[in-house]
Amino acid sequence: MKGYHRVWALGHSMAVLGWDTETHMPEAGAKARGIASGQLAMMVQKATIDLEALVGKAEKARDLDDMEEGIVRVLRRSIDYFLKIPPELVDEIQRETTEATVVWRTAREKSDFKIFKPHLERIVELERKVADKLGYEKHPYNALLDLYEEGFTVSDADRVYSVLIPESKRLLKKVAANGVYPSRHPLESVIYDAAAMGKVNEEVLKLLQMPMTRFRMDVSTHPFTTQIAPDDVRITTRYEGKDFKASLYSTVHESGHAIYGLGLGPKLAYTPVADGASYGIHESQSRFWENVVGRSRGFVKLVRPMLKQNLPFVEKYDAEQLYLYFNTVRKSFIRVDADELTYNFHTAVRYEVEKKIIGGEVAVAEVPEVWNDTFESYLGIRPKDDAEGALQDVHWSGGSFGYFATYTLGNIVAAMIWHEMGRGALVKEALSGSDIGALKKWLGSKIHRFGAIYPPKELQERVFGESYKAEKLLAYLNQKFLD
Repeated sequence: MKGYHRVWALGHSMAVLGWDTETHMPEAGAKARGIASGQLAMMVQKATIDLEALVGKAEKARDLDDMEEGIVRVLRRSIDYFLKIPPELVDEIQRETTEATVVWRTAREKSDFKIFKPHLERIVELERKVADKLGYEKHPYNALLDLYEEGFTVSDADRVYSVLIPESKRLLKKVAANGVYPSRHPLESVIYDAAAMGKVNEEVLKLLQMPMTRFRMDVSTHPFTTQIAPDDVRITTRYEGKDFKASLYSTVHESGHAIYGLGLGPKLAYTPVADGASYGIHESQSRFWENVVGRSRGFVKLVRPMLKQNLPFVEKYDAEQLYLYFNTVRKSFIRVDADELTYNFHTAVRYEVEKKIIGGEVAVAEVPEVWNDTFESYLGIRPKDDAEGALQDVHWSGGSFGYFATYTLGNIVAAMIWHEMGRGALVKEALSGSDIGALKKWLGSKIHRFGAIYPPKELQERVFGESYKAEKLLAYLNQKFLD
């Protein structure tokens, strides 16, 4: 769309700065980076608002195709946001969150919530202002949820979790009673060499057919993916020195995001719809590759040779033993290390705490206790310190209130993909023939090529005939862990 390239160019610059903040910027650079980010954010705001007359004209047109309607819809959402959120608030959010991200790292390292508390209090205050400015029905949290998952509400989330949580508790109890999937595995305590694990991850990227001229991988505290441009997508992984599956699946997970970003239809490039349909749909791609593909027996057979070549201690474990290591099932405190059966408990805790914070039911000072109480009610175990509890995720330091529920939505949609693929038949066939391309082709034709043309619920209706069907996730988990 004419005039949009300025908005895109500013977003491109902010993406590069954001990537650098997490990977290479020295801590002392946080204040200056926050100032620069704030100024750029205000420039994006003005450049977007400048498109209002053009968008208003397009909204009156009667002959728009699906892509044009999608562009108008996405731009209208951005314009409405920036018209309602004043420049000084945009600037303050950028400055506060940039500094808070660095403070969060120190607080988590020292496991001391009090260090982070004043920054989180300010961020919560700013997020409430955003919700008030945007407007909402019934609950202020709805305004924030909609920023990450268009059209998704507290009612939707409550419906999803009301199905998942009680059924997951029953499923977890049955799996534990069966004793097939171990709660612990010897490989979890084995020390590995980071350089050797780096070679494994490089081989995994080749297996996933990642186009290295359009993609790169670095290291960060919290793995993430950044879409810089149509031909520039970057991910990070982590190396903690033991339990190598954490690094392996960080790489596979973030590659899933990158595959989506790199698979957007070419005609979408440099337009407002050159993005994922939503955070939940984006997460469905990473969770599909990480869990449905990556934790399957077929994938284990493909990666075992590269593991044996670079990590000699793997030699004494056959494919089935590795499969059980990759699929240990136990109650744990850290979300990013959680298995498929317990993961949604972790997002539910965050969703409930965020809902109460934004709704004014819980003060920031009470967050660690409320977090721990909620966690214990779901999983029956209690975090021993703040690092195991409310400080473990980077998201709040970035102002990402409303984000966590999209992880569960991603799990649900990934299971809906599994069901649409013949209850995993296509996955088995592709992996048995080492044909990763077949899976990428299916996802590309059904989901990736549309970018953000359709809102997430409509995209799901087009692909699956329904949206956010939690029962499909439970069916997938039951088949894998019980059948």
